[in-house]
Amino acid sequence: MFELIKNGGWMMFPIILSSIVAMAIIGERLWSLQRKKIIPADLMAHIWQLHRDNKLDEAAIRRIKVSSPLGRILAAGLLNRKYGREMMKISIEEVGRQVAHELERYLNTLGSIASITPLLGLLGTVDGIIRVFSDLAIGGMGDPAILSNGISEALICTASGLTVAIPSLFFHRYFERLVDDHVVHMEENALRLIDIMQGDRESV
Repeated sequence: MFELIKNGGWMMFPIILSSIVAMAIIGERLWSLQRKKIIPADLMAHIWQLHRDNKLDEAAIRRIKVSSPLGRILAAGLLNRKYGREMMKISIEEVGRQVAHELERYLNTLGSIASITPLLGLLGTVDGIIRVFSDLAIGGMGDPAILSNGISEALICTASGLTVAIPSLFFHRYFERLVDDHVVHMEENALRLIDIMQGDRESV
């Protein structure tokens, strides 16, 4: 492995660094974007039970707020429920935008890695081929095996860049779709909460 990296030239180091960052982001997002962490299945039922038992006080709302991103959004509406439907909706939308932005954390970086690493690999390959032909210009054609070996080593960079870029692009698209899905479900829960709190709905 070390020999492969050495043959790839100096451009292998930013590619390796990019791969480490990409793996860290993918691992962190896989852990953080789990549905059960973002949208707890029993949260709406719990809020409905507190509402029916007349226990939806500020302490209960604070606990809901820190429980999950969905809880944070719903808590914003609950704190403003006595001001009417429109105020509940406005407060939920404000917090919802913040939560959606936080769910997209690091995705721009992952997308940038997916775009940049093939270019880094190509740059490393071009640099390697330039060196091969420079050596040929100085020493003559000599052994054709030297030329083929030199080009083979130069192409290591392109292969390495693509190896990092392909999974990075896949997970970037996957996480974007996952965040969109979470946002849609949080919006649905928020609308249900508004209906319940404003008396337009009897239960969850």
